Amino acid sequence: MSTVLVIGASGQIGQKVCHSLLQKGYTVRALVRDTHRTEELKHPALQIFQIDLEEDFSQAFEGVKKVVFVAGSGGHTGCDKTLLVDLWAAKRAMDFAEEEPSVEHFIQLSSFGADDPEEIQSCLKPYIVAKHITDEYLTITSLPYTILRPCKLTNKERTGGFSNQRPESTAEATISRADVADAICYCIENDSTKVKVVELFQGSASLESIFN
Repeated sequence: MSTVLVIGASGQIGQKVCHSLLQKGYTVRALVRDTHRTEELKHPALQIFQIDLEEDFSQAFEGVKKVVFVAGSGGHTGCDKTLLVDLWAAKRAMDFAEEEPSVEHFIQLSSFGADDPEEIQSCLKPYIVAKHITDEYLTITSLPYTILRPCKLTNKERTGGFSNQRPESTAEATISRADVADAICYCIENDSTKVKVVELFQGSASLESIFN
């Protein structure tokens, strides 16, 4: 099967994506800054590419067919890292992918609210702005893309149920990281998800109905 590059593979969603892809028989190239967080992913088809996203990571794209960007600077960092990782590193990843002839699909994990950051009045606004800019940039590249915008993430068990309709109550606007990881893997395996921007909420619909 084809090689999938997962940028941000040591994060909570990134690890789940890698684990699922390896179980499905994919070769996974995991781009990480810290290899200690990938020890549980040990697998013959796992390729660890250790590098900081603020450095040149273009070599990681060689020969890959699918690229998943799930990296993030993290909530404990400041706006400087939001700018350098969530915005600039994502933009560079898109440039590197566009220069690699083998890349057939770029999947960006974005965020609810990235369509209109002016509506967001919270400490997350710098992150949402970064996602808005990189989402817009991705849509004008030559890359076949999928942009996923999940709402508030939880650590609950996967439900297998989704919605792309905004709930009336913000309290209901949640989705588990496990379900988001499943949605990413679905995008990797289904060309029908290309050239789409999809908001994700917990619901009762299948991923097939969400994307078709």
